Formats: sequence, structure tokens, C-alpha cells
Amino acid sequence: MNLFNSIYLLWISSEIILNHFLHSSKSDKKSFDKNTLLLLWITILISVTIGVFVSKIITFPIFTNIRIEFIGLVEIILGILIRLVAIKQLGRFFTVDVTIRENHQLLQTGLYKFLRHPSYTGSLLSFLGFGLSLNNWISLLLVFLPTLFAMVHRMNIEEKVLTEQFGKQYLDYIAKTKRLIPFIY
Repeated sequence: MNLFNSIYLLWISSEIILNHFLHSSKSDKKSFDKNTLLLLWITILISVTIGVFVSKIITFPIFTNIRIEFIGLVEIILGILIRLVAIKQLGRFFTVDVTIRENHQLLQTGLYKFLRHPSYTGSLLSFLGFGLSLNNWISLLLVFLPTLFAMVHRMNIEEKVLTEQFGKQYLDYIAKTKRLIPFIY
């Protein structure tokens, strides 16, 4: 197994493990997710499959130098690390489905001091890295954009739920933090 496949496997495995173990429990306020988790997985599976297929049949390199592919691998790893740190910092309040846990608290420290959704930032960085590692402009767009749109849709739902749960506290948090990219968006 080459370096690329090893990192892809690590990335996919981490997401499958998170999806398997970090669902909401019976005591949580559920039904907020509105099938966004399913939509996200379907979007990811389709866009990645098509992106890889296109990279094999159409040559449209981002750079003719192979370094871009390795930069993509570094971004995948960095994205995994950011996502895992964000999940660790959120602790028991993190779930893969949109839910409010019993005694849920709004975290505003660590990565959450700068971003409202650092876990998504990490995930999107990995998808961007994956697209770069394919070294194909079309594949990059096919992998990244649908995933970005699905995640933004999910963030909108999450933020509505969090606003309903925390009210002014969450609105104040929105006013002082960016969504995905520190100091920008």
C-alpha cells in the first residue's frame, strides 16, 4: 500500500469510527438533525467517487509538479488533526448527529474561541487536501464544493438549534467568532 492510499485509509477509517461511536444517546434531545448526516454521507460518497473517476479519465492538472499531491496529503492529515482536537475539546457534547445533550454547555475555549465549527474546518481541509492530492482541477471542484455546500446547510441547522438552546449567549458567540476560517469567515 502506498503513502497516498495509507493516508486515505486513515482518513476514511477515522470518519467511520467517529460515525459509529459518537451518535446521540436516548437521553438527548433528538430530531434536530433533519437527515443532514445522511445527506452529508451521500454527498461525500458521490462527490468523492465522481472526483476520483474524473481524475482517472480527464487530465486537467492543478500543477504539473507532483508536490501539489503531497501538499494535499499534508492537508488531509492536518484536517484530521484539527477535527480530532475539536472533537476532544467539545468532549461529551460532540455527536455526529445534530442534537442537544443533557446539561449541554456552549464551549467558547480552545479552537472554539476562534471558530464556531472547527470540526467542520478540519473536515473541509481534508476534503480540500484530497482534491489537491488528485491534482485535477475538475476533481478538486467535484470533491470540495458539494461537500462544502452540504456542510454549510448542516451548519445552518446546527446554528438554529444552538440559538434556540442558548439564545442570546449563542448570538453573542456568533458575533465574536467566525464560522470556519479564523478572522475571515
